[in-house]
Amino acid sequence: MNLAVRHAVNVAVILGCVIISSNLPCPVGAYLYNNRYDGDEVIRVTPINNGEVEELKKLFANLTVDLWRPNSAALIREGGDVDVHVGRNGTRGLRAQLQRSHIRHKVLISNLQSEIEKQTGYRSSRKRRSEFQYDYEVYHSLEEIQSWMYEMNRTHPHLVDMFSIGRSFEGRPLYVLQLGKRTRSYKKAVWIDCGVHAREWIGPAFCQWFVKEALNSYKYDSIMRRLMNQLNFYIMPVFNVDGYRFSWTTDRFWRKTRSKNAKYQCRGVDANRNWKVKWCDEGASSHPCDDTYCGPFPESEPEVKAVAKFLRKHRKRVKAYISIHAYAQMLLYPYSYKYATIPNFNCVESVAQNAVTALYSAYGVRYRYGPASTTLYVSSGSSMDWAYKNGIPYAFAFELRDTGYFGFLLPETLINPTCTETMRAVKTIASGLLKKCLV
Repeated sequence: MNLAVRHAVNVAVILGCVIISSNLPCPVGAYLYNNRYDGDEVIRVTPINNGEVEELKKLFANLTVDLWRPNSAALIREGGDVDVHVGRNGTRGLRAQLQRSHIRHKVLISNLQSEIEKQTGYRSSRKRRSEFQYDYEVYHSLEEIQSWMYEMNRTHPHLVDMFSIGRSFEGRPLYVLQLGKRTRSYKKAVWIDCGVHAREWIGPAFCQWFVKEALNSYKYDSIMRRLMNQLNFYIMPVFNVDGYRFSWTTDRFWRKTRSKNAKYQCRGVDANRNWKVKWCDEGASSHPCDDTYCGPFPESEPEVKAVAKFLRKHRKRVKAYISIHAYAQMLLYPYSYKYATIPNFNCVESVAQNAVTALYSAYGVRYRYGPASTTLYVSSGSSMDWAYKNGIPYAFAFELRDTGYFGFLLPETLINPTCTETMRAVKTIASGLLKKCLV
């Protein structure tokens, strides 16, 4: 790691409210959001016919709500669950309107603030462990993750290399870890990114888990040793660094980046709608205040531009692209933007089936798999479609646990099982690169 990167990491650690080797906790107010979600609810609505679908679309267009799933009212479909976060002042009115219209609904979370506190506990009473006891079963702030990356690089120099591929809108470095035995100059590679959407905290937790497992099991796990010897893994634990930090300090359910808009006070772009592949078409919004805002132009976000530039530079070696999201319990592959079959469908479908089977073998958790457009919903400008269109033949997106009971507030007690099962799936995908079916 060069001196510039090392200096940047040290500065980030010093400025962060927690240093890995310190026992000083972060201020409790930074994590409990000053009770701003007290009394908020998450309601699940299930329209059973087209009339109810249209009524919900009109209703949510006129209300200030936070759609969790799907992430846009335009994507509401007959028979599909709609999970919506409603502020304390709007819960009674929304339930009344749904009852009057005889639309099926139920309250998933009755007090969002208490669920936030259950998810992470009172941070003021939780101590950070030393660098040798880094706790992978709790969620970590951006500063903790970046200092952890430095420690991985420092303590595993033969298997890890840390570097920055650019800077975010707010000037934060975009760090990536390269994992793999330095055996030869040309090796196939796998890219894994997490934290594209800020509120999906289980993503960065998995990226850290993957690194930990890869390094710890290298000596005794013959499969992992073979993967690390024959492949390189590029791991980006936090893609959307600005948004992720904002989700810790200010708005737990922030999704987008934090770029500014010249005409609107609304900030940010959906980093998974900003890629140059059918940009700003179906499933994306052109309005800066929407959660699925595609941005003023493709790759307008420095985070997206930096990753796209890196992948274009290494496109001959990167054979698999994996993006980790939440929540829905799905393994998706192209296309997202259209209903069509990819040319190498048979290989990709086989790998996806094997991956969800491996995942199921851990705890019996079922994942759906298939093309994103039909399995989840149509969306344009996604990183997965861009990767596939730019020569990466095996592009996947995971939607991790759960299916809505906890939503974006997956408890820390479920980090271990969620990451353990996902690790099996990712290892299966990576192993597929070494077989003849895959290029």
